[in-house]
Amino acid sequence: MTGQNRHTPYHPRWYRRRVSVWWWLQSWPYAKFVLRELTSLFVAYYALVTLWKLRALAAGPQAYAGFLERMRSPLLIVLNSVALIFVLFHSITWFNLAPKAMVVRLAGRRLPDWAVQSANYLAWAIVSGVIVWVLRRG
Repeated sequence: MTGQNRHTPYHPRWYRRRVSVWWWLQSWPYAKFVLRELTSLFVAYYALVTLWKLRALAAGPQAYAGFLERMRSPLLIVLNSVALIFVLFHSITWFNLAPKAMVVRLAGRRLPDWAVQSANYLAWAIVSGVIVWVLRRG
């Protein structure tokens, strides 16, 4: 054996079943996985809008007023509404996935999935509550 592969001109082709581009729509778990991955685009969109807003705030009151005026356009209102739905879906599926991605042990025993999920949702509610409280005070 020389270590080189020798192929003959009559090498058989391997059988590969054709798979549709939409294979993931045939099963809800696959569809949910692909949708969750696609929602990361909306998370990136929100990050860009936040950076755009910070830039407008740093540029002064006139620039911020222009930013707010642009955000009032019907197209951006619809886009932001759709993005909010997808970002919420992204967050909820991540919180439900967290116990599988991160094993938490307490006193040598693994915490049940519901405990990790509940802690995530509780932290989300507390942080959201603090943000609402700060915004209402100001």
